[in-house]
Amino acid sequence: MDRAPERPLRIGFVPLTDAAPLVIADALGLFARHGVPVVLSAEAGWAALRDKLAFGALDGAHLLGPLAIALAAGIGGLRRRLTVTAGLARNGNTIVLSPALASAIGGFAAPLDPRRFAEALHARAEEGLPPPTIAVVFPFSSHNYLLRHWLAAGGLDPDHDVRLVVVPPPRVARALADGAIEGFCVGEPWGSHAVATGAGRFALATADIWPDHPEKVLAFAEGLVEQDEASILAVTAAVIEAARWLDDSANRVEAGRILQERVFPELPRSTIVAALEGQVAAAQGAQPQGLRAPLRFLAASRPCPEEAAAWLAAMRRWGHAATADAKAIAPWRPDLWERAASRLSPRPEAGRPTRSPLLNTPLESDA
Repeated sequence: MDRAPERPLRIGFVPLTDAAPLVIADALGLFARHGVPVVLSAEAGWAALRDKLAFGALDGAHLLGPLAIALAAGIGGLRRRLTVTAGLARNGNTIVLSPALASAIGGFAAPLDPRRFAEALHARAEEGLPPPTIAVVFPFSSHNYLLRHWLAAGGLDPDHDVRLVVVPPPRVARALADGAIEGFCVGEPWGSHAVATGAGRFALATADIWPDHPEKVLAFAEGLVEQDEASILAVTAAVIEAARWLDDSANRVEAGRILQERVFPELPRSTIVAALEGQVAAAQGAQPQGLRAPLRFLAASRPCPEEAAAWLAAMRRWGHAATADAKAIAPWRPDLWERAASRLSPRPEAGRPTRSPLLNTPLESDA
């Protein structure tokens, strides 16, 4: 990819709360402070963002971690060696069910036990009803693999006992309300939006499956680090600084205002702030529900190859990847994060990787 030094870096994102480090870095002028011009581009969904990043319409992106692995391994018809210089968030996804499906399960408190869900699906099958249609945001996503892990923990086969489909994040609440799907796993604030409007009932968060799991990453197009390393380090430093600002509780109301104005003009500010504060917004008249593991930004910022290996293990488990080759997680570059972080004062501490239930063995940091 050719990039003239004076041309702004084009960075894409999907409208989600965990895109906040990019949006805040732009709003607070942090990209400019670090000497790099950036233009952010909101994308409708992950397929469009992937293609633009792969074919040169974007220089970088807010990206699904497993999607960076899929591109590195050539899974799904495209092979691109991206560069991941930072994580953008931990946690932040919700699993929401339609009122009818929740009613069929009976009274339950979140987090929903997967065995209770399995019992309801077995009873449904005995009545001759088809498997429920559950949406994830992309085949190569944390949402897909964590949801599959939870379903399997209840004794279900995700490829037979449910019908998994892909719906872009901004469309899941409407799809649930219209009856096109009976549940979904999505990043906030779209789960909260569905609950607040009465379209769905909160069942659990993906952090109930893997506490403090990594979410999106900051990824750059193939070859860009070799062509313009200075700009990549500057963007990464600005994003780390924005993550630190976001984790300060004193800034959450202001962060909610910025995100509403720039990303979610159709949503109530209270829904966005709830996600930033580690809560799931509730239907009118009810109180928001606090999450076991809230959305976190700075603790996610150092990209951890050990955690990327957990996504690769899940991809292999479900037949989405045939390789255990280290090249699949080679895009993760904690060395570049270290160099970007060294520009900040005080220098942020690197977060530790967390133990993943998707692996049969502990991460190296647990040894």
